[in-house]
Amino acid sequence: MKEQTNPLGTERVGRLIIQFSIPAIIGMVINALYNVVDRIYIGNAPGLGQNGLAGITIGFPIMIVLIAIGLLFGVGGATLFSIRLGEKKPQEAEEAMGNAFSLLLISGILFMVLGQVFLSKVLLLFGASATVLPYSMEYMRIIFMGAVFQITSLGMNNFMRADGQPKLAMITMFMGAGVNIVLDPVFIYLLDMGMAGAALATILSQFISMVWILAYFFGKRSRHKIHLKNMRLHWKTASRLTALGLPSFFIQLANSFLNVVLNVRLTAFGGDVAVSGMGIVNSIQTILLMPITGLVQGTQPIISFNYGAKKMYRVWQAQKLAILTATVIVLIGWIVTRVAPELLVSLFNRDPELMTFSSFALKAWFTCLPVIGFQIVAANFFQATGKTKIAIFLTLTRQILLLLPAIFIFSNVWGLEGILYAAPFSDAVSALLTATLYVFAIKKLTKEQPALDHLEY
Repeated sequence: MKEQTNPLGTERVGRLIIQFSIPAIIGMVINALYNVVDRIYIGNAPGLGQNGLAGITIGFPIMIVLIAIGLLFGVGGATLFSIRLGEKKPQEAEEAMGNAFSLLLISGILFMVLGQVFLSKVLLLFGASATVLPYSMEYMRIIFMGAVFQITSLGMNNFMRADGQPKLAMITMFMGAGVNIVLDPVFIYLLDMGMAGAALATILSQFISMVWILAYFFGKRSRHKIHLKNMRLHWKTASRLTALGLPSFFIQLANSFLNVVLNVRLTAFGGDVAVSGMGIVNSIQTILLMPITGLVQGTQPIISFNYGAKKMYRVWQAQKLAILTATVIVLIGWIVTRVAPELLVSLFNRDPELMTFSSFALKAWFTCLPVIGFQIVAANFFQATGKTKIAIFLTLTRQILLLLPAIFIFSNVWGLEGILYAAPFSDAVSALLTATLYVFAIKKLTKEQPALDHLEY
């Protein structure tokens, strides 16, 4: 399809958001199931239980770093890809995709090697106790072996969506998560492989996803293809796409660092039970917020393309609909955590002590969940339009500048409860700051093309 007739610039914005975001939302929720399903199976497995849950929780920050690298080059590359298509520069768009693919492969291989060398030292640094360390090592050693599969499949999935195939991108994630869900009980229970079985199921499913995506971009179905000539790294292209991906990278990296600090503080104030409980909270948080990530991924090519094409009224339409949708999603999640926290926790483990702590932690941690949808979508607006410095600042404010100091200060004053209530404090303040900067940005947008409110969706 020629860039002049690209539906991103002509189709109704509301229809585009449905077309692109629903598959992305479903896909991200399914992708989140990789880790969540592992925790459910391990938490209920004889001989693993709480220690197995704690083992995965200790290794979870490393899993987040893998996601961060995939998004760094995937989201950054897809953003540059969409902007170049909007500017009617298809060759430069394909160069962005080729460079991103090379960076994904290189970083995945590098991560795999470093992980094998420094695994035990990293896990101890991340708060693993002597009891939990063997469980965590058994799981993460295999996860590191498949690092290149996860990074490449996650990163290139963004290009599949930007290439006009949101449903195919969703099917790709469906395929990988489906394989993981099927293989988990086979490896963990039937073959009695324990932690190693859960990890092996995960990397095999990610390998299948990667092969499926690469078959698309090297095959005949794709509008834009991966060419070997475009895989040769060019400094200008590689640096630009990396810069565009930094907000997504930093939000995940900050999340990883946050989880490390959490694990260390939880171990100090609540022991392994608190670590296991927070692992359950993190799993539920992943399921609740992944729809927002999917919504953001679905709207990103719409916003980036129309921003590049100078169709600011369409950018504004996409933003309004995305914020409304995100708010509805988080409100539903917030209500569920208020009404049935015990039911959610019981999916992972039914130990009375763990149930009591996790149910309380769930309600405390999600106190200000309703404002998070707006904060994430509004921050992404700056990333999708190339304003990376503001996007990075907003990202770091929520999880680094506010939440981390709050965890230390609140825990010293109120102990374990202080750790849990640091999250709503950070959520509320960061949402207020984001709203302030967002209002100024939208006012500037309306000055460039006035009367935006009167346009149809």
